[in-house]
Amino acid sequence: MKKLVALFLVLIMGLAILSGCSGSSTSQSETPQKKVYKIGIVQPMDHPSLNEIRETIISELKAPGMGDKVEIITKNANGDMNLLPSIMQELINSKVDMIVPIATPAAQAARASTKTVPIVFSAVSNPVEAGLVTSFSETTGNITGVSNSIPVEDIFKLAAQVTPNVKTFGFVYNSSEINSTSGIKRAKAYCDQNGIKYKEATITGTADLQQSASSLVGQVDAFFTPNDNTVASAMATYVKVATDAKLPIYAGADSMVKDGALATVGIDYVKLGKQTAAMVIRIVNGQTVKDNHVEQVAEYANMININTADKLGISISDELKQKFVILGK
Repeated sequence: MKKLVALFLVLIMGLAILSGCSGSSTSQSETPQKKVYKIGIVQPMDHPSLNEIRETIISELKAPGMGDKVEIITKNANGDMNLLPSIMQELINSKVDMIVPIATPAAQAARASTKTVPIVFSAVSNPVEAGLVTSFSETTGNITGVSNSIPVEDIFKLAAQVTPNVKTFGFVYNSSEINSTSGIKRAKAYCDQNGIKYKEATITGTADLQQSASSLVGQVDAFFTPNDNTVASAMATYVKVATDAKLPIYAGADSMVKDGALATVGIDYVKLGKQTAAMVIRIVNGQTVKDNHVEQVAEYANMININTADKLGISISDELKQKFVILGK
């Protein structure tokens, strides 16, 4: 009898242990695993504007409440646009959940590489003309983002205030960049409507910049360049030509003014990066690309480089100093 009681107790204990183990296993299996989004950020080249966008996006994605949700991979084609398709394929092969291409060439390469992985572009001046979307107001594919189209007309109005004696502008830009050609198209339309003359010198790479800009010296009273990635990556060369000739540069980006152009009503790349990151975060948190139509950059940079103005002998009115961010001194 004692043996039967002992055996019964052993069986009861065994069942209790198995039951405990089974409960523990079920609890663990039911614990939801956090989804970590793998995000690939791609830029076509290295220069201050694109770097600023990238670093701002990364900073926003690593902020409290987001840092544990994402894994970030950064890629740079270092000026070789032929590398962009293979970079995109590498990201797709590594199972990224989203691609964030910065600038038009990277966005076009991403668009051509996948129709399923969500794409959120940044710094694309004309996404419709670039073939990325059919309109700003409707997103039907896997791609959306933030456009950095500049207020070209406002830049020329500013030039009329700062340097009213300018009769002829020299347009310096990369003719293969859609963001540049669309800006130049608007510049020409504005000049034609307002009786302003212009000449142009196009480049295909940074090696052409000095010669192209120099070819306009003596023929123009000021330079204009939109938000051109190639020119922005070699601003020191451009600024030297302009400064030696005592010609102001009106540009499409705050980084170009920081690097020596005279003034802009253009893109603040930190704000552009934050706006792009906000869209990425909405999608990471459950929205879809379709929920997010293409946005225009919400706020522009009004900026004058006072040191450049002094070198060129240009005086900036107190009124403009009140309205604009003044760099230098």
